[in-house]
Parts: sequence; C-alpha cells; structure tokens
Amino acid sequence: MSVRIRLARGGSKKRPFHKIVVADSRSPRDGRFIEQLGYYNPLVPKDHPEHLKVDSEKVKTWLAKGALPSDRLTRLFASLGLVSNPVIKTNEQQPKKSAPKAKAQERLKEQAEREAAKKEAEEQAKREAEEQAKREAEEQAKREAEEQAKREAEEQAKQEAEEQAKREAEEQAKKEAEEQAKKEAEEQAKKEAEKASQQNQEVPASEASSQKQAPAETSPEA
Repeated sequence: MSVRIRLARGGSKKRPFHKIVVADSRSPRDGRFIEQLGYYNPLVPKDHPEHLKVDSEKVKTWLAKGALPSDRLTRLFASLGLVSNPVIKTNEQQPKKSAPKAKAQERLKEQAEREAAKKEAEEQAKREAEEQAKREAEEQAKREAEEQAKREAEEQAKQEAEEQAKREAEEQAKKEAEEQAKKEAEEQAKKEAEKASQQNQEVPASEASSQKQAPAETSPEA
C-alpha cells in the first residue's frame, strides 16, 4: 500500500481550511485517512501561529516509514526543517491541473482573437481618420491656395487694367494736345497769311494813288 501525506480540504466556500493527514494514495482527497498530523490555514498570514500546526514527531515517523508528502506539504515541511528543500520544477514539469480546460482555452482564444480584431479595427479606424483628416487638410490648403492665386490674379489683372487705362488716357490726352496745338498753329498760320495778303494788297493801292496825285501837282507849271 502506497501511503501519502497530503492535505484534506475542509472549511466553507471561499474559506478553505486544510487538515494534514496520512492516507492511502487510492483514497479520495477528502475521504478516509489513517491519521491526522496537523492543519494548514492559508487564510491567515505566514507568521501567524495558526497558519501551520504540525506534530513534528509523527511527521518524522511517517517519513521514516516511507510516506511521501505532496508537493505543497514538501514545501511547508521544508520551511519547518523537516525535509530538505524541494527541487524547483521547470514550467514543463509543473502540474497542469490549474491550466484551463479545452473549452475554457477555446473561449480564451476566441476572446483574445476578438480583442485583437477590435484593436486592429480601432487602429484601422484611427489610421483612416488620420488619412481622412490629412486629405481634408490638403484639400483645404489646395482650395485656399487656389483662392489666393485667384485673388492675386484678379488684383494683378485689375492693376494691369488700371495701368493700361492710365496709359491710354495719357496717350489720348497727348494726341488731343498735339491735335489742339496743330490746329492752333494752323489757325495762327492762316491768320498770319491773311494778314500778309491784306498788307500786300494795301501797298499797290497806296502806290497807285500817289502816282495819280503827281501829275496834278505838275500841271500849273505847264
């Protein structure tokens, strides 16, 4: 018969209390046992006197008889100096009783996949929002640049039109001034020509009257 020193659970729900018993390895965990060696209360601090109570002499007796303590009790007995410190097992050697069952693992896997998909969707939405904001900013900047260029072109065209109108007005005024000067010069020349012609006509008339008066003066002498 293989004899084990192990913990038998007692207490109530969520408030465990363990008895340290010697039992047949084939017996249930909380079933019949051969002898009780103490108790273990995990709910109190480790330095509390009620945390672990063990009859050291009985433990040594059963260990001498070949009884094997469980892993938990091996660590507890090692803290009391009843056995040597146990060899720390690697992850591969650790019991997997606490590992989730297949369905629980599937649920955890599905949950992880959902969270990953949710995170990916959030990142995708964030990237799309950033790209949309970037496109809108570029379009806004483009529209503003086009409007600015349009305003500058309109101002430039307006300025050029004003300058063109100014030049045309100056040229028109210059032409009118030249035409006015030319017209005045022609009128002045015409007046001078008429005056000269009139003077030329007056000179022969005066000469003719002087010739008529000369014979009249000489006639008495004859």
